[in-house]
Amino acid sequence: MADHARKEGGRRPHGDGRHAVVIGGSLAGLLAAHVLAGHADRVSVVERDRIPDGPEPRPGVPQGRHAHVLLESGRLALDSLLPGFTAELRAAGAPRVGMPEDMVAWSGGWIRRTAPTAHIHTGSRAQLEHLVRRRVLADPAIRTVESTEAVGLTGDAFRVRGVLLRERGGTNGTGGGGASGHRQRTLAADLVVDASGRGSRAPRWLAALGAEPPQEESIDTGQAYASRVYRDAGAHLGTEALAYWFYPDPSQTYAGGVLPLEDGSHLVALAGLRGQEPPTDDAGFTAFAARLPHPLLHEWLRTAEARTPAYGFRSTGNLRRRYDRPGRRPAGFLATGDALCTFNPIYGQGMSVAAMSALALRDALADPRRRPTTLRVQRALFDASRQAWDISAGADRAMPGAVGNAVASRAADGPVGWYLGRVQRRYVSDPVLVGPVFRSVLTLTRPLSALFAPRVARAVLFGPAVPPPAAPPMRAEIAG
Repeated sequence: MADHARKEGGRRPHGDGRHAVVIGGSLAGLLAAHVLAGHADRVSVVERDRIPDGPEPRPGVPQGRHAHVLLESGRLALDSLLPGFTAELRAAGAPRVGMPEDMVAWSGGWIRRTAPTAHIHTGSRAQLEHLVRRRVLADPAIRTVESTEAVGLTGDAFRVRGVLLRERGGTNGTGGGGASGHRQRTLAADLVVDASGRGSRAPRWLAALGAEPPQEESIDTGQAYASRVYRDAGAHLGTEALAYWFYPDPSQTYAGGVLPLEDGSHLVALAGLRGQEPPTDDAGFTAFAARLPHPLLHEWLRTAEARTPAYGFRSTGNLRRRYDRPGRRPAGFLATGDALCTFNPIYGQGMSVAAMSALALRDALADPRRRPTTLRVQRALFDASRQAWDISAGADRAMPGAVGNAVASRAADGPVGWYLGRVQRRYVSDPVLVGPVFRSVLTLTRPLSALFAPRVARAVLFGPAVPPPAAPPMRAEIAG
């Protein structure tokens, strides 16, 4: 598909019958389909769940009931892909939290609540996905194939030519490609994009075609989550702030906090490493919050009104599939989203990287200077996720008990690791220079190299060590 001529603006002339198939109807798949609709006559989105009419959680998104944030980088990417999307998000009630002013946060110390230098949106994943789905599926070139499972690829080691499908349900209907009461069928395609998530089976499918599966890099701390929705029964969190959050580090491994949702309720998330998993029973969930560095969240939970059960989630390892490296792989196949690179959800990067990856796909296909071969486009998708991986995997690499073939790092124990550790310590108490730059890197709006700019380096290395607030900053600082 990418080898054919394009009209101005990156859109292909329609009428030649080109067909793209996207496996997975979550955020990454929907946005990839939106981009591909400008380069094909038809785009089919294959989704194993029934697609809901409204903002409802889906069984195929087991982490959907847990905390999700849209970083500044993701918001900008969505507005570029779907103009006016931020206005729609705000109109739907998605809370906008200014960092650091609107959050009482601990990261090795209390973070000063000065004027915001970045914002995140903290509405539910189901709401954001519904808004994206409504915009994307309005395109008549895009159709959905619901309640249907992709169970393989067709073609050979040189080119993928379609997807093997099977309707879900009935005897063995949810299996991984074995015998089933439902007959398989083939959906022919000129391009197949795997957006099926962290459980992608594409490496096995490629091997079955005689191709070379990608190498995989992994780092896993065994971190587990439990999440529950509450209604604030008293004063709003005891502060005018919109949220609490406790970040983990190697010396304090518990994490959690409270984030506002679009309906006025609050989502509480608690997390611990392997062997320290939060329970999901009523008493255990509340008691676990007492392990955090300060009792304010535990105290709030004792008066808040629970609106849902607590849900657990344990698949939080970082996993990266290196489709960007040369190998015996077929043309006509790409991987994006969590099927390419998945992160520990504690860092809140997944939805933003999905949007940034779609933007990278759009730009790679529309670049008039370069022929968008499969490998070149795949490398663009890889680059879109690189910084998020460096942050998530880099932080988890330092956590006790981390396992995986990517735990070792030349930078982790060298001068770069020492410097970045100093950045984190200064970020807590320096709201003028180090804090804003570090925050922009974490929200993926500036590159990691921004932390090494001369002005920032001078502040990190030689700036005065200002102690963080001794108590939770329940009121924001007044500028002036």
